[in-house]
Amino acid sequence: MPRISVFTLFPELIEAHASSSLLGRARNGGVLEVRAHNLRRFGIGVHQAVDDAPFGGGAGMVLAPGPVFAAVETAIEEGAAARPVFLLGPGGRRLTQRVARELAALLVDTGGFSLVCGRYEGFDQRIHDHLADGELSIGDVVLGGGEVAAMAVAEAVGRLVPGVMGNEQSAVVESFADGLLEHPQYTRPAEFRGWAVPEVLRSGDHARVARWRLATAISITAAKRPDLFAEHGELTSVERRALKEFAMLDTIRPDRGAENDAAGHAGDGSLTE
Repeated sequence: MPRISVFTLFPELIEAHASSSLLGRARNGGVLEVRAHNLRRFGIGVHQAVDDAPFGGGAGMVLAPGPVFAAVETAIEEGAAARPVFLLGPGGRRLTQRVARELAALLVDTGGFSLVCGRYEGFDQRIHDHLADGELSIGDVVLGGGEVAAMAVAEAVGRLVPGVMGNEQSAVVESFADGLLEHPQYTRPAEFRGWAVPEVLRSGDHARVARWRLATAISITAAKRPDLFAEHGELTSVERRALKEFAMLDTIRPDRGAENDAAGHAGDGSLTE
């Protein structure tokens, strides 16, 4: 089955996450495996050291090439891990839903990929240059290590693998799936403290509900994430009609109102862009 291999100094963190909730059910069902590999197993000396002081001086320690190369190469040779190998660090391609979809497709097509968690002051540059196939980042924040980032990647990618989610349609309609934030969601009761669920959602008219969801998704994205809205492209005639039907067209900037059935701006889909 498809496998995400995570190389880390704290395998217990990865195992705890991979054994719970969606990933845990996928693992138990034989749909997706997330496996942790302990870098310290290949540490040097009695204390299994995996780090050393940086050449040239400076604060902190650096992950040494020997243990990292040995851990990754041994696992690949034994069939317990696979390429491509991605380091988790600040210089990597930022994780977005598009990248998650690409990695999920890669996982299905090739059977697996590997993630290497950074620690301390980062990796010896030779790990970047001669072991890794790429680098991934979850954003411009400083973390204590790559484990949180690895779990974010595994969660975002794993849920897109066929069979992992109980309802495959969930991955289609959620936020970012089509470049928009998700429409508002409601559940019972129909009225709570005087706040009622929108009438359209109780109408039983599924086509009208779909148009309302499209209109609210566009309106919310334009208000909350103008950067995503800008990437969405010009509004199509279908989108304009939905917005007009529910009196939301005025919430969109005038320069985005031209009828245009273009599908929006698409990237080249490369994992190395």
